[in-house]
Amino acid sequence: MLEYFCFEFILSTTMPIKKAGVKALRQNIKHQARNRKVASDIEALVRKVRKAITAKDSTKATEWFKQVVKRVDRAYQKGILKKNTASRKKSRLAAAINALKKS
Repeated sequence: MLEYFCFEFILSTTMPIKKAGVKALRQNIKHQARNRKVASDIEALVRKVRKAITAKDSTKATEWFKQVVKRVDRAYQKGILKKNTASRKKSRLAAAINALKKS
């Protein structure tokens, strides 16, 4: 429903002239919605890891971290995240978990 609303709103403001332009706009809206969903899922997992780290629960943090790594790598493969962004997210979380395990 949201995608339809967004599509209608965009069409009312900047209507492409060609049929192919309308289709491309439709596809862009779908891809944007999918990419936002993936990114928000990753951020939700990162929040869970951070919460486990602040609670000093290394087993839960490690478990969630594995999920984050999977999702971040997949998002990088799909072009949703850039290489350095993916590496930075994984590296910072890994460093925090390692610091938790040492203390």
